[in-house]
Amino acid sequence: MKTEETEIPDQPLPINKSKEPVIEINNLVKSFGTQAVLTNLSMKLFNGENLVVLGKSGSGKSVLIKCIVGLLHADGGTIKVFDKNVKELNSKEFGELRQKIGFLFQSGALYDSMTVKENLEFPLRRIKKNLSEKEMADKISEVLENVGLADALNKMPSQLSGGMRKRISLARTIVVDPLVMLYDEPTTGLDPVTSDEISELINDVQKKYKTSSIIITHDIKCALATANRIIMLADGTVYKEGKIKDFENSTDSLIKSFFK
Repeated sequence: MKTEETEIPDQPLPINKSKEPVIEINNLVKSFGTQAVLTNLSMKLFNGENLVVLGKSGSGKSVLIKCIVGLLHADGGTIKVFDKNVKELNSKEFGELRQKIGFLFQSGALYDSMTVKENLEFPLRRIKKNLSEKEMADKISEVLENVGLADALNKMPSQLSGGMRKRISLARTIVVDPLVMLYDEPTTGLDPVTSDEISELINDVQKKYKTSSIIITHDIKCALATANRIIMLADGTVYKEGKIKDFENSTDSLIKSFFK
């Protein structure tokens, strides 16, 4: 991992969009009281791609991914994950599907009373129940090495910087080998160098674990570093979809406000 200078990470893997979508959303609707947040939003996440979702605060970016994993319940529309309509799944089936999806919370959401080792063991014991203690230890060592924190095994979260906590949170998410990654504002609150490191890690995870990812961000540098494709939300729905060059060359005033 590069730490000496601030720099744009290696670009994400090129994606063949003809592949089948792993997530397909049609006419998604979500309101809180009288406040409509998502209004007939439709989109797809294709196999193996990093999809960046941009939008102003309140545009529904985080609500979107919380609906995908069931943290929020949509008021209308359909969400298909691996061609399964999540509304039609019983709790056991949805739980099994949910285990294939990693969610990196904006706050990191580490358990403060547990060491790094215990934080990583927790999901393994719940999801990878057949692993031996040695296999579990090897898996934890592997993911800590992959996020550049092999020496943090016995540290408490309070001993970690903000960037280190974010990387440990990512390690805890990938330790169970998810097929889909959802990143909620992964670089918020981080300094520019650490933000670049997190963007680089997102690309590393895509390459090493063959994940398909949705990256919610307002950080344009993160978007440019990680995106195979970009969707911009406005008024609760998709305002524009395309590649980076489609946004950078746009004369639309709303898009230019992000890419100025």
